Amino acid sequence: MSIIVTGGAGFIGSNLIRGLNARGINDIWVVDNIGSTEKFKNLIGCKFKQYLHKDRFRKLIRDGQFDSKVSVIFHQGACSNTMELDGNYMMENNYQYSVDLLDFAVQNKISFIYASSAAVYGANTTFKEESLNECPLNVYGYSKLLFDDLVRSRYNQPESQIVGLRYFNVYGPRESHKGRMASVSYHLCKQMFDGGKLTLFEGSGGYAAGEQRRDFIYVEDVVKVNLEFLDNPDWSGIFNCGTGRSQTFNEVAVATINSARAVRDQRSLTLEEMLEQGILNYREFPEGLESRYQSFTEAQLERLKAVGSEINFYDVESGVKAYVRHLSHTDFLKN
Repeated sequence: MSIIVTGGAGFIGSNLIRGLNARGINDIWVVDNIGSTEKFKNLIGCKFKQYLHKDRFRKLIRDGQFDSKVSVIFHQGACSNTMELDGNYMMENNYQYSVDLLDFAVQNKISFIYASSAAVYGANTTFKEESLNECPLNVYGYSKLLFDDLVRSRYNQPESQIVGLRYFNVYGPRESHKGRMASVSYHLCKQMFDGGKLTLFEGSGGYAAGEQRRDFIYVEDVVKVNLEFLDNPDWSGIFNCGTGRSQTFNEVAVATINSARAVRDQRSLTLEEMLEQGILNYREFPEGLESRYQSFTEAQLERLKAVGSEINFYDVESGVKAYVRHLSHTDFLKN
């Protein structure tokens, strides 16, 4: 039986394929839109059965012509740009695409594990999987919430597995193609080894500069959560996928800079020393972003733990250290 991974050439999708490969699972259909991007590099070294352009895949699904025997769909494909303002595009690409796949999965009793997002919570400070906490600040978050609501209203007691994972701030290998939407750890590390000044946003939402808090989750842990649901097809529902612990952007900066300095056998610095030496600076928000910016996120994991999840998550210090070790083998750290 095959496994489908949409967004398979993307950040989380390509890491998930490697996680499946590590289990000896290679019967995988990769669905994506590589286009002229650098995403193809994420698939180098991955083992899979076939690649399909997402538009071709959607047509096969809609026309009832996709006849491969499928056991699981990991639906990671979406536009994840929180700055995207084209609502029509976002709703077609994120919402309707997901509806098409869900209908196919339900009709064929295929496990359906999909990427939702912590963006559904907006500026709320309670991150529990309940409607009263959900008020997205951008159309990306709204597209994810609308699909979550459809899942909840249409499939309260599904006959086959349906799982939505609300990803918090994911960082780690194979995200460089995301450009400005790559994680703050990636950008800080790249800025450092490019010889430029490292920058975070100034204060917002009542937080001082760099003291905004997010739930940063290492991509390896995201893969573990997905595979845990693969192993437990009786688990269904919408779940937060974060560490359950918020940390500041300044903590990410300190961990990233010191991990990168260690690669060059340089001593660790304190945050104060980084500021005094001009290694770390703060800048104003781009116009229009601050009003759509989450200054605090922290996953509540009661629902995930209640079904039996036993993942021990990386904290920022250990996750960033592992990430920088990976980045130390890439071109921009070799200079």
